[in-house]
Amino acid sequence: MAEGKKYDVIIVGGGPAGLACGQYSARAGRKTALIEEMAPGGQAMIIDEIENYPGLEKLSGFELASKFEQQATGFGCEIVYGTVNSIKKLSDGSFSLDTTDGEYLSPVVVIATGSKHRNLEVPGEKELTGHGVSYCATCDGPFFRNKKILVCGGGDSACQESMYLRKLSDNVTVTHRRDRFRAQASIVKAMQDAGIKTKMNMTVQSINGENGKVKSVTFQDKATGEVSTEEYDGVFVFVGYIPQNQLVPDCEKDETGFIKTDSHMMTSVPGIFAIGDVRDTPFRQIVTAAADGAVAAHYASEYIDERNNNAY
Repeated sequence: MAEGKKYDVIIVGGGPAGLACGQYSARAGRKTALIEEMAPGGQAMIIDEIENYPGLEKLSGFELASKFEQQATGFGCEIVYGTVNSIKKLSDGSFSLDTTDGEYLSPVVVIATGSKHRNLEVPGEKELTGHGVSYCATCDGPFFRNKKILVCGGGDSACQESMYLRKLSDNVTVTHRRDRFRAQASIVKAMQDAGIKTKMNMTVQSINGENGKVKSVTFQDKATGEVSTEEYDGVFVFVGYIPQNQLVPDCEKDETGFIKTDSHMMTSVPGIFAIGDVRDTPFRQIVTAAADGAVAAHYASEYIDERNNNAY
């Protein structure tokens, strides 16, 4: 390999998947670096309460992420704070990563960059973001204590976040464009038991402001076509995620942009693995992200051994 900071395994992204991969890779004796732009933990950091991680009592996302980080660094995984600008495949099959911390080199790169929230793409959403429109209940929920809140979405995130918001207000409604939720049945039941109202089979047409703040939301009933407007103080949007796949344009992806992998977490480019929310997984949970990381670390180590054997 060329000159640069050399590692056996470089992980891009420090969410639960990346941290688990770092732990297993370093524990296997591989020199491992994890490059993270901000703080380790990823989206787990903004989860108010996690109750379904095996073997642990209820705890915050921050607490769980801290445990992941401590284990990874405890086994020797180095956490580097910086941004990866590009990944280039070298003539020997290894990779050069151009980062804000200089060049990094490795025969294996694990993409754990996750995904970012998807927007409703309706009038008023962009203009009122930060002024009543939010994508993080734990960040902005306290600003809407005892106020009228609308949550948009039908998956686990929307339902879970609505329950957090219910702690702050007794007037929380969840709206979904289908006639049934995509979330796990147990989560839906807990939401309903908490007294959260629902508006099903509705599409949001616009978020309307007054004096620079959210004033109301306009809906359309998908069954009847009827349009109606209702006043709300805050709108929280949880309608899916966009995979952060920009660093690996040559890796095969599904129709929505999630990176395709085999059962070993290997992508279509030998030496590049993808784990967690950036890959085409059917179920996105912290526990499955951690499992992805462990699997990738195991097979990345095997890949390195095979590569070294073939070099002789």
